[in-house]
Amino acid sequence: MARLHRRMAVALSGGTLLALIAAPLAAASPREAPASSRTVAEGNASLVMVLDSSGSMAEDDGSGSTRIESARRAVGTVVDALPDGHPTGLRVYGADREEGCTDTRLVRPVEPLDRAALKRAVAEVEPRGDTPIGLALRRAAEDLPEASGGSLDRRTILLVSDGEDTCGTPDPCEVAAELGGQGPSPESQKSPESQKPQKSPEPSGTLRIDAIGFQVDGKAREQLECIARAGHGSYYDAPDADALARQLQRASRLSADGYRMEGERITGGRTADDAPEIAPGQYTDTIGPGEKRWYAAELGGPAESAADDLAVTAVPQPGVPVASMDGLRLTLVRDEKYRPRCGSAWRYFGRNAGAMPITAAVSRIPSADGGRACDGAGRYLLTVERRSHADSDRGRWPFELLLATEKPLTEGTVPAHSEPHYGAGGKDAPLPTDPPRDVEGGTGFNDARRLGPGVWRDELIPAQTRWYRVRVGWGQQLRYDVEFGNEPTVDGPAGTLTRVSTEVYGPTRVPVHPGGEFDTGALYRGEPAAVSGGTVPVAWTNRWESATRAVPVRRAGEYYIGVGLDPDAAELAENVAVGFVLRVAVIGEEKTGPEHGAPAVHERDGERDGGQARKETEAARDGSGPGGAGWSGPAVAGAAGAVTALAIALAAVYTRYTRSRGRAAARTAAAKDGGAGGTADGTANGTANGTQSGKTEGGAW
Repeated sequence: MARLHRRMAVALSGGTLLALIAAPLAAASPREAPASSRTVAEGNASLVMVLDSSGSMAEDDGSGSTRIESARRAVGTVVDALPDGHPTGLRVYGADREEGCTDTRLVRPVEPLDRAALKRAVAEVEPRGDTPIGLALRRAAEDLPEASGGSLDRRTILLVSDGEDTCGTPDPCEVAAELGGQGPSPESQKSPESQKPQKSPEPSGTLRIDAIGFQVDGKAREQLECIARAGHGSYYDAPDADALARQLQRASRLSADGYRMEGERITGGRTADDAPEIAPGQYTDTIGPGEKRWYAAELGGPAESAADDLAVTAVPQPGVPVASMDGLRLTLVRDEKYRPRCGSAWRYFGRNAGAMPITAAVSRIPSADGGRACDGAGRYLLTVERRSHADSDRGRWPFELLLATEKPLTEGTVPAHSEPHYGAGGKDAPLPTDPPRDVEGGTGFNDARRLGPGVWRDELIPAQTRWYRVRVGWGQQLRYDVEFGNEPTVDGPAGTLTRVSTEVYGPTRVPVHPGGEFDTGALYRGEPAAVSGGTVPVAWTNRWESATRAVPVRRAGEYYIGVGLDPDAAELAENVAVGFVLRVAVIGEEKTGPEHGAPAVHERDGERDGGQARKETEAARDGSGPGGAGWSGPAVAGAAGAVTALAIALAAVYTRYTRSRGRAAARTAAAKDGGAGGTADGTANGTANGTQSGKTEGGAW
């Protein structure tokens, strides 16, 4: 039956579906966007828009409006879509004089979002003069708050231009490279502008420059593409006013909704001798192309540790150029002449569509008899290496490093047998068919949205990943589907192809590999498509299985789901974001612990999602849970019958307005229930996957 449901979803199209959704789509103009009710999260994110106000912006854009009029409306949609309080400013160039290569002005400083003031400011801009893009970019970098010098900054310049620079000095592409941390070119150092006092160069990768070309081609487009590439950003083509509004919203929301990193800042060693010591916890660092970083950790023997997981999540600027085999290689060795090798993993993007977050992990799991060379207590070394093609983005990648130690079972506990097969939780497992409820996924592991079993509706911007967490108990398994429906496309269904994908991670962020059971990636062209994932049942002894689908599913707790949309969807989708439905099931009867013969858990007076779940989560962190089988480390989670064709259609093609209203209601309810960290339906859930020595892994994350 579940397979039949999926076939029905893939077959949905035609006149009946179009008739059902015609009215909502009519309201989905990119120019219309409700005021956002989101609140900016803590962090160092900031945005300054740089708007072309040169004389050419007074020309007709083909819609009956001038280019500047369309740009004003587009900026208004951006302002409405940004979260409350997001630091945002506006700079213009060519607006004050008919001629002049110093004509650029900050019309609104970068400060907590004032929607009315920004709209008034852009309404007063009149196009007049030249196009000093290089100077405007340099000034825009000065408009942004000072970089804190670490990996947590998300500072964005969003350039909108209808032509190329007309001044020549400073060269805008060279300025972008300088601001992006690659240093000034010899030519730019000779310019008069370079003789003025300048800020020190940006720490590489902390500043992003996106460029939108409004009705451009030829040399103008080439220059804007160069600016975006040198500035570790993306180029968006906007052939008309609607496309301009759409691309502006996408770029600004990616800036505001970027991965929110957490952890103690450290700097990995260039050699083993320089390796900093890390204890169980979470850290942040950065890594450049071709670099290798070293870290050291004292790990206990079998009496102190049942498993040690080291997970690294790298966060490149979304959508920047990467090659198929770019990625991370992790290696764990004993500190005895760097041998033996105790674990390795290689994670790569697998396609050239553009960068997204990527996670690799290695695990040291002592053998059952404790007799292997890597079982003993002592000093271990972890290397993190970034592999990057010569034509890929050269910016530094910030990353999180998590070290989590799992405590052994209490003496005398006999664990239940392993569960290495999917069984009832395989690809044909029945999933919920309730009407979907609106949620907004997190930006990463730290603020992943907590969900329970049910049907949920969310949306993705191109180059974005949404994150969720679901509690899975002893003896239970996670199973879910992600369904993408009909979406209007720029070139129609036969146009550009993009890709949607998903992945599961355990409580310690170790990727759980599907073992060929699930379709975790699918091509998408605006017509129905689905990806899926899940785990085998949670069992303590899975750690000693050889199948990678089973090894990481060894701890009850919160399992993470990532759902991603490739960056090149920006060339396909007509709407700002693409909607999807997430169907989540937790299959099997939960046991009270990992031991053999453990009884089933009974409902605890409806407290599964409230206080009891929180107690279980804390017990998992400090090792005081059932059987003493917890793991120590930081609080990695953030605060925070058959379905009808009509239900599928409406879930998949909800307009931005409808989605926003639904999310606002969901957020209001969540706030009353304890804020973004609250449970969407009153439930809590999570586990992870260990990699074997020499294991090579591929995937989107």
